[in-house]
Order: sequence, then structure tokens, then C-alpha cells
Amino acid sequence: MFQRILVANRGEIALRIIRACKELGVESVAVYSQADREAPYLAMADRAICIGKAASSDSYLNIPRIIAAAEVADVQAIHPGYGFLSENPQFAEICRSCNFEFIGPSHEAIRKMGLKTEAKAVATAAKVPTVPGSDGPIASDAQAITLAKQMGYPVLIKAAAGGGGKGMRVCREESTLIASLQAARNEAEAAFKNSSVYLEKYIDRPRHVEVQMLADSHGHALHLFDRDCSLQRRHQKLVEEATAPSIPEKIRRQLGDAAVRLAKASGYVNAGTCEFLIDQDNKFYFIEVNARIQVEHPVTEMVTGIDLIQQQIRIAAGEKLSFTQDEVIPRGHSFEVRINSEDPDHDFRPSAGKITALKLPGGPGVRWDSHVQVGYTIPPNYDSMIGKLIVYAANRQAAASTMRRALDELQIEGVKTTIPLHRRIFRHKDFLDGKVDTTWVERVLMPVKNA
Repeated sequence: MFQRILVANRGEIALRIIRACKELGVESVAVYSQADREAPYLAMADRAICIGKAASSDSYLNIPRIIAAAEVADVQAIHPGYGFLSENPQFAEICRSCNFEFIGPSHEAIRKMGLKTEAKAVATAAKVPTVPGSDGPIASDAQAITLAKQMGYPVLIKAAAGGGGKGMRVCREESTLIASLQAARNEAEAAFKNSSVYLEKYIDRPRHVEVQMLADSHGHALHLFDRDCSLQRRHQKLVEEATAPSIPEKIRRQLGDAAVRLAKASGYVNAGTCEFLIDQDNKFYFIEVNARIQVEHPVTEMVTGIDLIQQQIRIAAGEKLSFTQDEVIPRGHSFEVRINSEDPDHDFRPSAGKITALKLPGGPGVRWDSHVQVGYTIPPNYDSMIGKLIVYAANRQAAASTMRRALDELQIEGVKTTIPLHRRIFRHKDFLDGKVDTTWVERVLMPVKNA
């Protein structure tokens, strides 16, 4: 096991990793920008090092400064969390070339899985169903026009690199295809420094279901079942749950088996997530791999009892997985909602500022993953997530009741939050019946505000 780990991230995920390190008896070193110098969680780390100004490019995305901090602190490994440099193959390669273990997959696997076109090729070879589309990045507008005609509209334009809905456009007719292509390329270039896009058939009103996988360096790979992440706004997840509701057990087994085949085919090591779309006939299609820990990992932890951050650290330290696939048995049901400092009544406008009051929920089955406390000032420089409210109960209906109660108890003052939106969601019949898809928020819950 490592003696000391550097946490190359901020906020709730940095605190989550620090806590996992403490439970494993491993020292943690936190890095922070000038905007985060007053962050309460820094005191929980064994050491904290400032790496630059507020801008991400001067701090959390600055590879030389993170490596320098790792050298000064004499760590053996670096955990990237999610976001920032977590799926940057160059960062993973530099970490290992500087003799720091990168707590994640190899840079080759990140590069292969990070480009959706290459990931699709691996999936095809592993006999994992994929969405019909281009074999690689679109070389020309003429090629896009021809391919779209062959597949039939609507089609989906997606950035070859990155994720989070960046560089993504739905095109419903040929007259808007060229403009949509250019808009997607421009957004992809700005977000990922890679303007390549590809084309695939747009699946109408699908569910977004992902499978958590773990693979060690000794040839063992397994899955920890599935999560439903269908409740989204503009491709950004709002609510996640485990396991996915209303999926036939045969399909659930096939999803898990497909994720494991993909992990083995790509030589994947550490934690990762295979994402799928499921159509209205329960046919599933692979879309991408997230080569990192996910924001929504707690719901899987709740139903399996397996600490995913600790597993990441153990795998990176060279340990074998201590359990088999047959020993992973999901029990009960778990929901997670992302509490963001945004105003959902005004197009989710960011709401930075000081938290003047904070009342947290409690009771059986309630978990609050967050780095904030009363008096904390949310900086405008980073993601707007304040925390994650997670609940667990014996079944989905009971878990929804627990979430309603917890959301009613949760009070945050000083900034606008998405709490009122989540209260609406957990009282809506469609959601409670499991009858939602990736377009439901715009179509049903907020059709006017998001038109």
C-alpha cells in the first residue's frame, strides 16, 4: 500500500478521497488554488500545497505545478478524482514517467477509450452493440450529408474527444446539418482542443444506463451492476439511481457482461464506467467509457457495500480484487441528487456567493457528500456543485420516500440551489413510476423554461 497520496482535485471529490485515504491508513496531500485557500476540507489532509491562482489553467489543470507539488510532498501516487485532468492521457503518462502511480487506467487505455470513435471500434470487436454511425471522425461535410441520408434523420453529432454534452448537437433535417456540424466542431475545439466530430443515429427518448466496472492488474475484471442516469438537462445529469429500474433481468445481465468484455478487450485496469443507451424496446447500445471515477459512484457503493475509491487505490497499489463477480450482490435501492448553486427558475444561472445557513438532513439511509459549511464562499471559477445528497432504502419506493423527506430537511441559504427542482422531481408521477428518459426534463418538467 502507498504511504502518501496527492489528491489532484478540489471540492467534494477531494474530500471523498482524503477520507478514503484516512480509512486505509494512507497520508493525503491536498493541492489548492488561491480561490480555495479557505476550503474547510484542506485541514483534513495531512498536508496542503497551493499550486496557483484561481483559474483552472493556473492550478488544477497545470500539470507541471501538480507534479512539482507531488515531488515536494514525496508522494507515491496521484489520484485525479473526476473532471480536470482525470481523463487526460498526457497527465497519466507524465505521472508514471515521474515515478508517481496514477490512480486510474493506463494512458493508453485513457487515450483509446477517450476517443469515442476508437472506443466504438473496441466495442465492435468485443461484440458489444453500438449505435449505428460513422466509423470514425467525419472527414467532410459531404460525407456527413451522405451518411445522414443513409441512416435517416434525426442524427446526433458528437465530439470525438471529451464528454459532458460538449460538442453535441441533434440534427433533425438536412437543411440544418452543415450549421450544426460547424457549431459542434467549434464547441469541441474550445472544450477539448480537438474539433473532430462523428455522426450517429439519434435514438429518440432513450434511457441512459451505465455499468460500473473494476479491473485489477492481475487479469481480473468484474462489474458492480448498473445505474440509471436518464434524468438530465442538456446532457448534464441531475439524478442517478442504482440499480436501474424497469430493466428485465436478462438485459441487466447482458449489460454487465458487455462491460466486462469491453474492459478485457481494452486492457483496462482500475475503475471505469461503460455508458449505454437503451431504447423503448430494451435494446441497448454502447456509447462511451468514462475512464475515471464518476460523480454518481455513491449509489453503487450504497447497494453493493463496496467502497469504490478505496478499490481504486488498492488496485493502483497492485492488489488483487478481493471478491468475485458472484459475490457482488446488489441489495436495496439508492438515489443521488446533485445539489448545485444554480437558479433553476432562471435557466440554471450560476449563483456563487457565501452560504449563510446550512441545515443538513439525517436519519436512516441518508448520506451527504459535500465540502461546504456555513460561511463557505462558493467561488465562481469552478463547477457549481455544492454537494450530493444520497439515500438508501430496501426498495425504490422506500428510497424515493427517504429522498423526499431528506430534500425537505435540507436547507441552504445565501445562494440559489437546485433543491426546489429536485423536490418537484421526487413528487412527479412519471419519475416515481420510472417512466422518464433523457429528454423528459425538457419535454415534461420544464418545457417552457428550456424551449
